Amino acid sequence: MTTLVVAASLLVGVSLGVLGGGGSILTVPILVYLAGQDTKEAIATSLFVVGVTSLAALIPHARAHRVRWRTGLLFGAFSMVGAYGGGRLAEYVPGTVLLVAFALMMLATAAAMLRKPRPGREKARRAHAELPLKHIAVEGLVVGAVTGLVGSGGGFLVVPALAILGGLPMGIAVGTSLLVIAMKSFAGLAGHLSGVEIDWGLALTVTAAAVAGSLVGGRLAGRIPQDALRTAFGWFVVVMGVFVLAQQLDSAVWAHPATWAVTGAVLAGAVAVRLRRMSRSPRSGRGTREHALRS
Repeated sequence: MTTLVVAASLLVGVSLGVLGGGGSILTVPILVYLAGQDTKEAIATSLFVVGVTSLAALIPHARAHRVRWRTGLLFGAFSMVGAYGGGRLAEYVPGTVLLVAFALMMLATAAAMLRKPRPGREKARRAHAELPLKHIAVEGLVVGAVTGLVGSGGGFLVVPALAILGGLPMGIAVGTSLLVIAMKSFAGLAGHLSGVEIDWGLALTVTAAAVAGSLVGGRLAGRIPQDALRTAFGWFVVVMGVFVLAQQLDSAVWAHPATWAVTGAVLAGAVAVRLRRMSRSPRSGRGTREHALRS
């Protein structure tokens, strides 16, 4: 079992190094289902693992000048406030509720990862140099609160915020997100320590493996097509989210007709949105213009 935990922890580090996120989304299920930890202990431990691993993954990105320090420090400062508050609040929330919330966060994150950016977004990235302060405050507090409450490092929330709202190129957004994740992970950990005891032996073992993976991931960053990797990892997160949700919800819930009705409606909506976007793609637009010219 220890070997499996270490191997999975390597994947955590690679994810952080390459994508700038995904650490806690993988770490919490690893600690709960492979290491057998209590939910709240796993969340607190994951914050330590992800915080240290993010600092290690930050080094190769900083050397490659893929970190926007001012934006990262400001975003991280606001995130630390939200993370500490979320960590203190988690002490009063049942573990099952936290895991269900965590699973829903995984599915929401996967949806954001799988959604392709609009064609006009690339110009917006070049137009803005820094994230506006009001967006830093709001996004930082919200993402930080999620980090502290459910143990999600929020990298897949931070990266889109930096890339879309701040106009940062994807590579710089990934590097900068690691600075933010480290800051708010340690703040969230401080909020948890008052009510949770951590198995430091296991925590250090998982962290060492994750750090090794992050160094590999940092070197791979920029060499692997980000869109292809994000899509593959997005579907992996979907599978993990459904697994965690299935473990927590009672079997009667899954057998209820309303559950499948809602699931069918969500899937039908997702397919409809996908088909609509395909019909509006640049390729279909070119085909329409060509047809008009011929006629």
